[in-house]
Amino acid sequence: MNQIIDERFLSQLELFSLAIKDNVAGLFGGTHQSKKYGTSCEFADYREYVEGDDISKIDWNIYGRFEQLYLKLYLDEKQMYTKIYIDASRSMSFFNKGEYSLRLAAALAYLSVSEMDRVSIYLVKEHSIIPLFEKIIGREKFFENIAKLNEVEFSGDVYLSDAIMRSDVGFGNGKSIIISDFLTNNDYFSMIDYLRDKHRDVLCIQLLAPEEINPTSRGKNILYDSENSNKFFKGNITRDLLDAYKKALTHIQDGLTNYCGSREADYAFYDTSISLRELFFDKLLNKGVIR
Repeated sequence: MNQIIDERFLSQLELFSLAIKDNVAGLFGGTHQSKKYGTSCEFADYREYVEGDDISKIDWNIYGRFEQLYLKLYLDEKQMYTKIYIDASRSMSFFNKGEYSLRLAAALAYLSVSEMDRVSIYLVKEHSIIPLFEKIIGREKFFENIAKLNEVEFSGDVYLSDAIMRSDVGFGNGKSIIISDFLTNNDYFSMIDYLRDKHRDVLCIQLLAPEEINPTSRGKNILYDSENSNKFFKGNITRDLLDAYKKALTHIQDGLTNYCGSREADYAFYDTSISLRELFFDKLLNKGVIR
């Protein structure tokens, strides 16, 4: 078995998370402050006592000074639930996309549990969602479960919208992260609509290998569909054909950018030649996806 997630990677992950901890607390932190008042330790405001209020929240020091009853109000702290979906199609097995997606998912999950958020990681295969682990909290549970990523096999096709819309997504107070190459004719816009309608924050991460971003093949070739080997192209790869491919790729990326923008979702694209550190600092932090 290929040990993608090993002790060396996990050690690097801990150092990496320390380097960016302050920057990602707003996205992955477990103490997400809402505008509601609750039972956290952080003081927010006062209001006058109304009959029926909890007398334990009365500030008796203020009563002693002004002889009026006031309650102390505290910010409501809510634990966020991060759900990470990995496209496990055969397309992701090409180049190093699959391995990179697993490491990226592990990094995102670790950042979440470091701030005491709940985290689930799912595989998307064909029309189904397969849980690797669900609702884990804390680093101990993370280390107990994360090696399951080494068992992932990338095969077949994936229908992102169909699979996610069939699953139990739940409502709000959390982020849904979809990691995929998005090189498919299958619908994924409905998935974004569905998650946003559930009041989930959405982040679509498209990853491609350098060879897919700027292909250099020329001359006579046989190119097989990465998810269906019965489909193939046999012919001469010319400059015009490469130009057409690049236009098609730009069309896909523009479509994702515009659609995510219209639904108040986030979209990030990067190639798998960059390190995780570069991805977080350059692609996610500096561009405001993590804030």
